[in-house]
Amino acid sequence: MPASVIEIALHAGVCYGVERALSMAYAAAHDAAQPVHTLGPLIHNPRVVCELEREGVGLADSVDDASAGTLVIRAHGVVPQVIDEARDRGLHVIDATCPYVKKVHAAAAKLVAQGYQLIVVGESGHPEVEGILGHAGGAAFVVSNVEDLDSIDLCRRVGVVVQTTQTPERLAEIVSALVPRVTEVNVINTICKATHERQASAADLARRADVMVVVGGKNSGNTRRLAQICSERCASTHHIEDDAEIDPAWFEGASLIGITAGASTPAAHIEQARSVIARAVGL
Repeated sequence: MPASVIEIALHAGVCYGVERALSMAYAAAHDAAQPVHTLGPLIHNPRVVCELEREGVGLADSVDDASAGTLVIRAHGVVPQVIDEARDRGLHVIDATCPYVKKVHAAAAKLVAQGYQLIVVGESGHPEVEGILGHAGGAAFVVSNVEDLDSIDLCRRVGVVVQTTQTPERLAEIVSALVPRVTEVNVINTICKATHERQASAADLARRADVMVVVGGKNSGNTRRLAQICSERCASTHHIEDDAEIDPAWFEGASLIGITAGASTPAAHIEQARSVIARAVGL
């Protein structure tokens, strides 16, 4: 029987925004004489949060939990008032908000200023979405599917922005449902290119693979979407947060084993998963 082949998706793992946020946090811990905290998890990957803690970067659930020192704003961003509050309390603020998320903030504020009723296509309650709402002055509605539109008293002019990790298909579906209901729809497509590349690469690999392993935080929206995309194309898809979860039985009889990873998954975590799988199949 031919040996199994392990293939890692062409685009997988940490994106620019996450890499930037991690570099800023580690640099702050190295340079600071006082405590360093992130406001909420810097990224949605519990393993990385633990690694940061070992390097001296603590976790603050709120500004109140960081009484002194440096506060690093997570990659997902926050509402503007939170940064103002932290600075008013004398904290040194490092804003590690992903630059692409900041583009969504600017787009949301622009549409509201132009008089559009704002719709944010995304996950209600997600930190990135909460930050977008804050930059829109709270004058926005979150829509995660077409059915959510039924509960909104739509105005004549509607503006749309998108959580950076949403799929183009989801955006198109919601916009298509909006068009016949209003007079004007102004869409600013703020889906991150890196997210789209990871989704497309995962889909391509999953179509060919016998087994797919998706590596990344189970609290990560973009990683869960990768797992969903893969499972729709490969029935044997497994989302793991840690390589200890890997079960050798998954790979029995598999010719092609695919690996992809969310935008908050470091390359080292992908390699660890690949090594465990390789040992499991005798490579």
